[in-house]
Amino acid sequence: MSVQTPAPQLTAQEERTWGMLCHLLAFSGLIIPFGSFLGPLVVWLMKKDLSQFVNQQGKASLNFQLSCLIYGIVGALLTFLVIGAFVLIALGIFWLVEVVMASIAAKDGRAHKYPLTFTFFN
Repeated sequence: MSVQTPAPQLTAQEERTWGMLCHLLAFSGLIIPFGSFLGPLVVWLMKKDLSQFVNQQGKASLNFQLSCLIYGIVGALLTFLVIGAFVLIALGIFWLVEVVMASIAAKDGRAHKYPLTFTFFN
């Protein structure tokens, strides 16, 4: 019979750092296909059990990234009606601003509420 030791908890600074990375790693999607989803997913899976704050930030980031993916698909389909180009440009600016704002909030230890986000991970 083995005794399991509880997982070590993160310090407040480590929580803020990993929470911020949940958002910042979305920028990896600019280099790696599906990186905007995979980066936050990896951090969330690694650290979700060590910190409620990181768990919350990871789920928020993943929900936002998946929502933006859906909006991007709709925008791409709308390019046949010309309006899609404007939707995609607006979505890109919106995505950039929101990821930066969420990263800054997480660095400060605050939760950022992404607007227009579907809840996939609760």
